[in-house]
Amino acid sequence: QVQLVESGGGVVQPGGSLRLSCARSGSISRFNTWGWYRQAPGKQRELVANIATFGSTNYADSVNGRFTISRANAKNSVGLQIIILIPDDTAVYYCHIVVVGRTYWGQGTQVTVSS
Repeated sequence: QVQLVESGGGVVQPGGSLRLSCARSGSISRFNTWGWYRQAPGKQRELVANIATFGSTNYADSVNGRFTISRANAKNSVGLQIIILIPDDTAVYYCHIVVVGRTYWGQGTQVTVSS
């Protein structure tokens, strides 16, 4: 079975930076899309960014220019570099993979932005 494990969350001040990572175990098709979603208390889960098989990326307007998604060379992990954190980024961040006919989720990692 496929499992996803996120790491890298923490508590930081506004203007700080974090790098989140997601490691995959198990086998999936090489044709896939990785993504990051987040969910703040009392709000719906929303797409933050994703990256497709050949490297094309998409970002939510709220994070565009501040977040960067990338694949590792081994292609069994994905990162999310957050270069400028703001309080509205506070949420649980979830790793996500879509392949044909299947969707996988990680357990999430907490990011808290507070002074």
